Amino acid sequence: MSNVVSVDQLSNYIGREVGVSDWVEIDQDRINKFADATGDHQYIHVDPQRAAETPFGTTIAHGFLTLSLMSMLSANNGAIKLENAVMGINYGLDKVRFINPVKVGSRIRARFELLSADEKKENHFLMKHKVTIEIEGEEKPALIAEWLGMTVVT
Repeated sequence: MSNVVSVDQLSNYIGREVGVSDWVEIDQDRINKFADATGDHQYIHVDPQRAAETPFGTTIAHGFLTLSLMSMLSANNGAIKLENAVMGINYGLDKVRFINPVKVGSRIRARFELLSADEKKENHFLMKHKVTIEIEGEEKPALIAEWLGMTVVT
C-alpha cells in the first residue's frame, strides 16, 4: 500500500499497519560514527576485542542509534504521510522500550502502525505511530516506541 493518504482517509488507517521499511545493515562504521557524534564510546559499542568477551560476543549498536534510525526507516516506506504536506515535525515519544541489542552486522527494519491522528489546529495533524524495530532472524525486536509527529498540510 502507499502510505501517502489524504486527510479524509486518515481515520481509515488508525489501528492498522501502515508501512514496513526495507532492511538496513548496522555496521561498525555506523556505530563508531554515532559514538563520535554522541561521545558515547563505551567499549561494548566500539571495541570489538573487549566486546567479544561479553555475553553479546560482539559489539552492539547504541540503543539511541537504533532509535534515531526511525527517521530514515520512516522515509523508507514507513509512517503515514499526508497529501499536501508542507512540513513534518518530530513531536517526541510517548514510550520507548529497548528490548533486544542490535549486534554489529545485523539488519533491522521498522514496522509502523498508526495509533492515532488528531487535528490539533487547522491543518496541523498530530499522528502517533507504534514503531517496532525488528532484527532479522531474531524473535524479539530491538525496540518498540510510540512516536509522535506533527504534519502541517496546505
